[in-house]
Amino acid sequence: MNLPKFLMGDNTDCPDDIFVIHTEFPRFLINLVDDEIEWLEDFAGEDQQELEVQVATLIEESSEFYDREMKRYESE
Repeated sequence: MNLPKFLMGDNTDCPDDIFVIHTEFPRFLINLVDDEIEWLEDFAGEDQQELEVQVATLIEESSEFYDREMKRYESE
């Protein structure tokens, strides 16, 4: 199966939250309401350094994905 880089997540237990799931390394879930991240990876020393460099970009890409998806829903 070929997964997309980002997926939207929804849960009725958290109706005010907006979740985006990043499916590539480093895998994570982000709540766009407060930018809280839950990592799905365990990181070693070198991975931790790489992650710190990538975090800001990944958060921005997650937000852009969500905005793009919302525009598509609105146009349908």
